[in-house]
Amino acid sequence: MHFPKRILQPEKFGRVAVLMGGIGAEREISLISGEAVLNALLRSEVNAIAVDIGDHPLRQLPEGKFDRVFNMIHGRGGEDGVMQGALETLHLPYTGSKVLASALTMDKLTTKLCWHGAALPTPAWCLIAIEDDIDVCANRLGFPVIVKPATEGSSIGMSKVENREALREAWKQASEYGAVFAESWIEGSEFTVGFLGEAPLPVIRLETPNVFYDYDAKYCAETTQYHCPSGLSEDLENKLQNLAMRASRLLGVSGWGRVDLFMDKEGQPWLIEINTIPGMTDHSLVPMAAQAAGLDFDGLVWRILETSLSEKRHEK
Repeated sequence: MHFPKRILQPEKFGRVAVLMGGIGAEREISLISGEAVLNALLRSEVNAIAVDIGDHPLRQLPEGKFDRVFNMIHGRGGEDGVMQGALETLHLPYTGSKVLASALTMDKLTTKLCWHGAALPTPAWCLIAIEDDIDVCANRLGFPVIVKPATEGSSIGMSKVENREALREAWKQASEYGAVFAESWIEGSEFTVGFLGEAPLPVIRLETPNVFYDYDAKYCAETTQYHCPSGLSEDLENKLQNLAMRASRLLGVSGWGRVDLFMDKEGQPWLIEINTIPGMTDHSLVPMAAQAAGLDFDGLVWRILETSLSEKRHEK
């Protein structure tokens, strides 16, 4: 993969707000990601300023007299279209997907409905809105299943269950984060495909001794293994990359992001979710894939910031 030489001067970006923190469940990860991005921009001599967003972004941002925004707020309030709408209102260019794509992909159920409607492969699922849905879900999907909050990231509130009673408890716990659904468990290997602009990055295969790639496996454990190259044949790697790009384009995702997939033992890929503001920590996957493609962390951050220049309608 070839990345063209930088031709822009840092001054072209103007004064850049690096949004981080927020008030959602992923606040602490966002602060780590945001700090890493801020330091990379400063090393590239970009005039970047950390902005820990609280309850009043429409007040904080105009006061800073910024020219554009590098959005690193994961989850609710940052990745769900809310911040994007605020930035549109302020006429501030920003990194990442726009309002509609952000809102659609933050809701895993809506994402799956879009994929299903377009005949893209995603595991069977069942909404659990009331306790009576437990039996409906068990009869429809069988076991095991994985229980997920529909609008949280970083695997928060997720659990694998093997029977009705465990499903009931998992539903109660996940309900603390809003709408909940159960999804058929896919036996096989887990993969992720990052992308930058219209170019997919190398596929990463994930291995963890945990039950699944949960919060601990993502951010804390030293036992998680990341395989890049993925070990797939060139044809299979291309198949996953093409599917990931189709899945993201369908939902209007732009700029950068990451698509998570499984491949079952028969070689069938299954789309799981899209992340429009992936992590940028030392355990994060997009920087790892970019490194494998010959783009170091500072270069990746620069390329992501460049995507904020592509939407001319946002420019002041």
